[in-house]
Amino acid sequence: MSRSLKKGPYINERLIAKLQNLKAGDKTAVKTWDRAATITPEMVGYHIGIHDGRKHQDVLMIEDMVGHKLGEFALTRKFNRHGGKIAKEQASAANKTAAPAKGGK
Repeated sequence: MSRSLKKGPYINERLIAKLQNLKAGDKTAVKTWDRAATITPEMVGYHIGIHDGRKHQDVLMIEDMVGHKLGEFALTRKFNRHGGKIAKEQASAANKTAAPAKGGK
């Protein structure tokens, strides 16, 4: 369920204050655990370390991200390919056909 339009977007005021205290062009990331905060135009151009449950992922804010949530850009799960035995056999067959192409004459 989305947030009420009457209330407006959720913005972490403390995060905005930390970004305003940074010097322009500073590459250090401001760490945050607040994945639900909405990205505002004031955040554009800054590096923000978004917590993914294990570590902070450094994300550079760009104009296309405005209006989205911080958590959308720091994935919490690692994708480790589909399939089992058949997919591994197909991958090894593809590697074997690509290997001879490296040869010399």
